[in-house]
Amino acid sequence: MPDAFLDLVRRLLVRDVRFVVIGVWGANYYAPSAGAFFETHDRDLYLPPDAANLLRAWEAATDNGLSLWAGGEQLDSVRDISLATIVIERRALVRASDMRGLEVDFTLSMAGFDFETVWRERRTFLVDDVSMPVARLLHIVRSKEKAGRDKDRRFLASHAEALRQILRNDS
Repeated sequence: MPDAFLDLVRRLLVRDVRFVVIGVWGANYYAPSAGAFFETHDRDLYLPPDAANLLRAWEAATDNGLSLWAGGEQLDSVRDISLATIVIERRALVRASDMRGLEVDFTLSMAGFDFETVWRERRTFLVDDVSMPVARLLHIVRSKEKAGRDKDRRFLASHAEALRQILRNDS
């Protein structure tokens, strides 16, 4: 069965989109085994505040049959540099969805980190034939700590020991 997320990542890479996987899904790439995966409903891709890059990301998503949403409304079909610039100025989250369970958030912010730092220190995991750029686990954990959201505190508390072990092995 084809993996819609891997298909999207392939398309992003072909279009030279700079991004890193962050959030809980990013942490999963560091899991020592499939049994150690963390549950999450969506996947988060952190992109730089670059309108041309963001536009290429949107094009890759729509090429893969995904709908784009911002603020609960479908993003206009007229997607150009002007719209991308406005999204960047507002640091608005755009979600790509296949309406069958795949939800990918294109985010322009990561609590406590700028994109270039995360990009420079990323790790690349080979998933099937796809080179997956992923934020360092330490960056993911620190960002969740800084964000201070209830769901992040619950994630960190409920997986504290597993995260400590993985971080210890990753250093």
